[in-house]
Amino acid sequence: MPGFFSWISGLFNSDEPVIASAPESRLLNPSAPVDDNSAADPALIDHLEENLFCWLLDSPPATLRSEPGQWEHILDNLRGRIANQELDELPRQPMTLPMLMRALSDEKSDRHQLTEIILNDPALTDQLLQVANSPYFRPGDQSIDSVDQAVFLLGLDGIRNVISAAIMRPMMAARNSREALFAQRVWRWGLTCARSAELIARIQGQDTSVFFVTGLLPALSYITLRRELQRICRAEPGMTEAPPSLIHSALSRYQWATSQLLANEWNLPPKYHAQLLAAERPAPNQKQSPLNDGIIVGTREVLRHAHQRNMPEGDVLRIIHISGEQFTRVRKTILDVLEAGAKTRA
Repeated sequence: MPGFFSWISGLFNSDEPVIASAPESRLLNPSAPVDDNSAADPALIDHLEENLFCWLLDSPPATLRSEPGQWEHILDNLRGRIANQELDELPRQPMTLPMLMRALSDEKSDRHQLTEIILNDPALTDQLLQVANSPYFRPGDQSIDSVDQAVFLLGLDGIRNVISAAIMRPMMAARNSREALFAQRVWRWGLTCARSAELIARIQGQDTSVFFVTGLLPALSYITLRRELQRICRAEPGMTEAPPSLIHSALSRYQWATSQLLANEWNLPPKYHAQLLAAERPAPNQKQSPLNDGIIVGTREVLRHAHQRNMPEGDVLRIIHISGEQFTRVRKTILDVLEAGAKTRA
């Protein structure tokens, strides 16, 4: 994929002054509206993003800030690993993914063919049934007991998203007690953003599965980057854990580049890369992507449900590109899912 590799190379070219002067990208990037008077205060967007990191890292705002250059040698090390595609913690392409993607994109495939591919991977089968029965996907109170039943009840679009979540879930499961809370919260946030992007894409008549998958990739990039930092920090004299300020800097700076690496490692089609890039760097007055809106809505709702500081509803409506009535419908679905998830965890 020459276009992708040239993009990565350009992103990390130290000779480019624009990169040196603005090394951090933002997670929340609403496109500039035609009527600037309708735009929300940029500080509100910054605060929403900061509130997200405070919650994910279970840390107050002051601990997320670092002195200029404090972690630069570690961040440079991480930057080199990303640029050279040498992330030890980058999840590799699942073996069944190419077959599944071909089957899901082939109009001639039926549910029995898809079921057979899934059943040939026992680990995926187990994960898929667990995910399909989670509040994010189960279409009612009825338990889903078989892969064939899941495909039948959820339909083609629904099973695509369940497969995506089932593939990513083991990669984001906590490996130890130190990352348990972070992994749990990142997974919840990622699913909420992915579900929000999917719902908004459906409203706008776009491919829901593309936006569900790309909505999950930033969350997977967060757990990948945190684990890579741990490897780097263990080699640093006197360091055993990456402090919140370092993790925050790394996630803020390299979240989109790592999401692109994941999409490339898994050989996702070019449209996935295009949506990630459009979400990272929306052009002025470009049509807002469901991915941008989904991450904004998902972030706001997961923070609100966790009783954290978030963003006033009026400001959300000024920066997303669905109507107030559509936002209410999306929000109700997301809240129902979050409430059901909370009862499951209780």
